[in-house]
Amino acid sequence: MFFVDTIELEGLGNRSYLAGGEHMAVAVDPPRDIDQVLAAAARRGVRISHVVETHIHNDYVTGGLELARITGAQYLVPADAKVSFARVPVADGDTVDIDAGSRVTLAAIATPGHTPHHTSYALREAGRPVVVFTGGSLLIGTVGRPDLVEPRLTKQLARAQHASAHRLASGLPDETAVLPTHGFGSFCSSAQSDGEETTIGKEKSANTALTVDVDTFVADLLAGLEDVPAYYAHMGPANATGPAPVDLTPPALADPGEIALRLAAGEWVVDLRNRVAFAEGHVAGSFNFEADGKIATYLAWMIPWGKPVTLLAESAQQLAEAQRELVRVGIDRPAAAATGGPAAWLPTGQTPASFPRSTFAGLAAHGAENAVVLDVRRDSERANGWIEGSVHIPIHELPGRLAEVPQGTVWVHCAGGMRAAIAASLLDAAGRDVVAVDDGFDAAADAGLPLTTG
Repeated sequence: MFFVDTIELEGLGNRSYLAGGEHMAVAVDPPRDIDQVLAAAARRGVRISHVVETHIHNDYVTGGLELARITGAQYLVPADAKVSFARVPVADGDTVDIDAGSRVTLAAIATPGHTPHHTSYALREAGRPVVVFTGGSLLIGTVGRPDLVEPRLTKQLARAQHASAHRLASGLPDETAVLPTHGFGSFCSSAQSDGEETTIGKEKSANTALTVDVDTFVADLLAGLEDVPAYYAHMGPANATGPAPVDLTPPALADPGEIALRLAAGEWVVDLRNRVAFAEGHVAGSFNFEADGKIATYLAWMIPWGKPVTLLAESAQQLAEAQRELVRVGIDRPAAAATGGPAAWLPTGQTPASFPRSTFAGLAAHGAENAVVLDVRRDSERANGWIEGSVHIPIHELPGRLAEVPQGTVWVHCAGGMRAAIAASLLDAAGRDVVAVDDGFDAAADAGLPLTTG
């Protein structure tokens, strides 16, 4: 009897998998922090005999090489992927035995599109496909984006995505479970996935790659692509070179004097607490990236690559969880850290900085026409409507465009509050008066604020 265990990477919107039979298993697209995969194997009482990659990832650093080294597993990587380490090259049609006693095998299916070398893997039990690991190919209701490798290849890869989706749909039984790596909030997905689970049969009726002609599919796919997170440029090269093992031991602790010195040196000091606590009191000059939000995505996207970062956390557990998130995107070691709160992070006698929070109703009561309203949503979000007269700077562009924000008190908003809190902290650190609008954008119309589109 086969099994599949899912390893959620919620912060990045990805999933990894452990699958196999009674004694042996395969790890699919493992995360950098491989202890999770090892723990899953231990719970099952199986040995990891194979580690496979569907592609050289653009959105996170893989743990595949280290997992294979530690377990002695065969490391299967698509043959056409350019890598500088030893691995077992996989070509279309290759089959490997995962657990002979349970009659569980894995078959490679070439599915180019997300990358030129992308490969899906069908898990078979007694010769019957039961699961297909689709990586960044066929996702839930959509496909992986085709523009992350080389701009000149984007249209070609978009057409390949369409063909690959049809190959999977025609070559596998309708009841085959589709288990993608991307699509649960990942920016590697070309659109937001709808739902948590699916099958080949469901995708035949719901996935646009399988319901429209190739020209329409390509045109719609390319028109809907979002900005690429800046840190993606570093993920592919790191994975092709072969990532080093991670060190998740606690970083050196910083006292108030060291925190002040790091701020004075222009380093990033990041407060991981929730946005309410940060607004009420924080170290002046620090930035607020909530540990419970998409910290890995937004911090890695916005911080100058390689700049030292000091983490301020309310607890050792929060710090450890943030470290785990950050190593997945190549931010390996914080320069320093501290736990507790502003009282422990500031010199004696110094008071915390703060700024007010409000809602869209509060903005309406104040008068939007009398305020600088800054919208930090993405272009696609703003296209559906915005507050008349508001300034638009997507959150990932804000560090380099602070000078464009008009003078006056800035009321900053996003779609729900998390990104507004990041933006408010950046503005506050730059010495601007700011109000963080901690509210869902749907409330803007309910508050009577003037909205426009087009």
